[in-house]
Order: sequence, then C-alpha cells, then structure tokens
Amino acid sequence: MAGVAVCSGAVSAVKALWEGRIKKQNEDLQKEFRQRASVGSKHKICLMKVKKKVSKLTQPNSVLKVKSTNFWRSLPSALLQMTYLQEWQLHRTGLERIPQFVGSFNNLIVLDLSRNAITEIPTEIDVGQLTKLQELLVSYNRIKMVPEELSSCINLERLELAVNRDLCDLPNQLSNLKKLYHLDLSLNRFSTIPLAVLNMPALEWLDMGGNKLQKLPKDIDGMVNLHTLWLQRNEITHLPEAIRNLKNLNTLVLSNNKLREIPVYTEHIPNLRFVNFRDNPLELQVTLPPSENSEVEDEREEFGLEFMKAYIQQLKNAGTKDEKENDADAYPEFGLPVLEHL
Repeated sequence: MAGVAVCSGAVSAVKALWEGRIKKQNEDLQKEFRQRASVGSKHKICLMKVKKKVSKLTQPNSVLKVKSTNFWRSLPSALLQMTYLQEWQLHRTGLERIPQFVGSFNNLIVLDLSRNAITEIPTEIDVGQLTKLQELLVSYNRIKMVPEELSSCINLERLELAVNRDLCDLPNQLSNLKKLYHLDLSLNRFSTIPLAVLNMPALEWLDMGGNKLQKLPKDIDGMVNLHTLWLQRNEITHLPEAIRNLKNLNTLVLSNNKLREIPVYTEHIPNLRFVNFRDNPLELQVTLPPSENSEVEDEREEFGLEFMKAYIQQLKNAGTKDEKENDADAYPEFGLPVLEHL
C-alpha cells in the first residue's frame, strides 16, 4: 500500500507540473495574441492617420501632405500600403531620413521633403524603382552628399538642394540627367560650378547664389540652353569671355560679388534682358541720367541693363582717351608743338 501511495503522489506531481506548463503556454499565447492585436490595431490606426493626409486632386493623382508635426520624424511603414501615391509633400516635420522603402513607390512623380532634418539621400532612389520621378525637392535640410545613384532617375526635371549648408560637390554622373532643366544649389559651400552641372544638356535655370564661388569656369558656354543664372552673394572677381557665347541667357544676377569691372564682351550676350551688378566694388563710377518718362524711371534697375551699357561705354571712352594720350607721348611731333606751330 505504501508503494501505491508513493506512485499516486508522483503522478499527481507530474500532472500538476504538466497542467502548470499548459496554463503558462496558454497565458503566453494569449499575451502574444493581445500584443499582435495591439500592433495590428496601431498599424490600422497609423494607416488611417496617413490616409487622412492624402488628398486626391484628379484621379488617379494622389498627394500625401504633412506639415509642421512631430509625428513624421520617421516615416511609418504603413505607407507601404499606399504605393499608388504620386506626390509627397512633407514640410517642417523634423524628418531625419528618407526611408529605404521609398523605392517601392514606383508611381512617384514629385518628392518634396523641404525644410526637414534629412542628412542623406538613400541610394535606393534609382532607375529600377523611381523611374517616373520628375521633381526632387530637398532644400533646407542637412544633406552633405548626393549619391551617384540619383543619376539613374532618368526622368528627373527639377532638383532643389538649396540651403543644405555643407554641400560642396556633385557626382559627375549627374550629367546623365538628360531632362533636368531646373537646378537650385544656392546657400551651400560650392567653390566652383561642378563639372556635372556644366555638362547637363537640358539645363535652363541655375541658382548658385550664396556659395563660395571665386571664378567661373572658362567653358561656361557649355550650358547652351541656360537662360537664367543666379550668382548673387559669392566672391566672383572676374567673368570669363566665354560668357558672351551663352546665346539663350536672358537673366544674369551678380549682385554682392567682388567684381571690379564689367567686361566689354558682356554687351555681346545676344538675348540678355535682365542683369544686376549691385554691391560690387566697381572701379568706374557711373550714374544714369534721369529719364524724362517717370514710369520708365520707376521701372529702371539702378544697376541693371542700362547701367551695364553705360558702364561699358564709359570704359570704352576711358580706353580711347588712354590710347590718345599714349600716342601723344609716343609721337610728340604730332602733339602740342604742331598746335603751337599752327
């Protein structure tokens, strides 16, 4: 009987242990289920929040608009449910990085992430994914380098990288952007116009104001389609003669530089309509005569096209005067003595 009692007790202990394990497993399963349900619920809530920020302009165009909220410092994976989006507009959200999954949005046409805290452009932006991307706007961020993979966005037409402060170069591969016509590199740390920019065949509009440019490249005329060139607030001391060959250039802004002279050959830029030479240490002092027409006077730029023409004319006159004086010194017999004889 004693043996039976011991056996019975052992069975009861094993049974209790087994039941305890089963109970623990059930509790763990229930806990995991609740966690998954919670995650799923949060995912749905997040997706609902995202969808609320999507506006459909004209079918099937869909735009994601987010502005001034801390919720978007990193983009939620719930966005992957909306790869049909064609435009992102995320401004002042504190966004710190562009997620790698951006490459999944192969319908994306406009990616506008201006005024955030982004430090890099992911290499996932390439030809195999964002083939339809036409505009990449990442001004007012903290980007220090542009990846060469961006050159694979063959349909890119507009690229804005202004006010990233430490950006100082572009990869040469960007010259493969055959459709890029608008480029904003203002307020960065460029000391020269990058070779990639000089070789962009479709470039029409370039802003490199507020950089560290000291001179312009001699082959600047390679930008044959350029019509607008902003170079204000640099350290430029001289304009290359090749600038006269920019046949489509109609706007040239050179205010706040270190030019001491406006070269004569700038008058040969055939389609130039607007210039600005304000706040340069020009050696010649030129004052435009007042206009008889008050309306024309109001519209006239003080350091604009008329000023440039007047400056060049005065420069030519000064050159002619110097030549005469030099001739008189070289051939005194044709100078004052001849006059006295007469």
